[in-house]
Amino acid sequence: METLSVKPDPCEKQPRDSGDTPGLTVCALASGSRGNAIFVSDGTTAILIDAGLSGVEIERRMAHHGLLSADLDAIVVTHEHNDHIQGVGVLARRFHLPVFMTRQTHRATPPQLGKIEDLHRIACGTPFAVGTLDLHPFAISHDAADPCGFTIARNGIKVGVATDLGIATAMVREHLRDCQGLIIEANHDPEMLLNGPYPWPLKQRIRSRTGHLSNPETRDLLETLVHDSLQHVVLAHLSESNNTPEKAEKTVARVLAGSPVRLSVACQDRCGDLLKFP
Repeated sequence: METLSVKPDPCEKQPRDSGDTPGLTVCALASGSRGNAIFVSDGTTAILIDAGLSGVEIERRMAHHGLLSADLDAIVVTHEHNDHIQGVGVLARRFHLPVFMTRQTHRATPPQLGKIEDLHRIACGTPFAVGTLDLHPFAISHDAADPCGFTIARNGIKVGVATDLGIATAMVREHLRDCQGLIIEANHDPEMLLNGPYPWPLKQRIRSRTGHLSNPETRDLLETLVHDSLQHVVLAHLSESNNTPEKAEKTVARVLAGSPVRLSVACQDRCGDLLKFP
């Protein structure tokens, strides 16, 4: 990743060299109920979608791929649950980063977030730019104040992120169309959840329209999103108690049979690969 001596204004579109056609680099630094963070960069602008681990751990995981937290340009927040915001305040203050979230999400954040000096309020349905990256937030169904999914685009390359949602609405499907990369939730295996150790109210919450997608629901969503330019699908936010990578992959892979699309699973305890979308 290119190191910049001066960071671009996160709210200002940057000039683009007509001869330069960079793609996107994406890495799931962590995914699961104990912390979520996704790194996205085009080589000029670098952002985090959520920062749900400690600041030290996020820096450590970025360093695994030779990435520097000091080169980040912003943090974008999907919703206020602790596994998505734990490190937001620390990293924002340490590296003087702007933070983007909706007004309702900011109001719902716990006091531990601390003061954010450079807060930018966004709204679902209204696109915005962070440096050279174009982001489009869209509403998702989850038990949070104003949860968002995102697409991130640059020079015709688009990656979609939707990792906490109880139902894949028509709006979700529309926004995730035509992506070259997808990071989507496959939270639980229905039988494992029903027969597992969780109390019944929690099981009901997970299965609800504001809970989390099951493996079959993710398979059905992906079936509507497969197209000739789709390159890679990452299954995210797997439950450690109610799912396994093998079950998730086996269920979802059925709709990718015969296609060149790569399928992988994001992990809780280690960062994923650097995925490049040219």
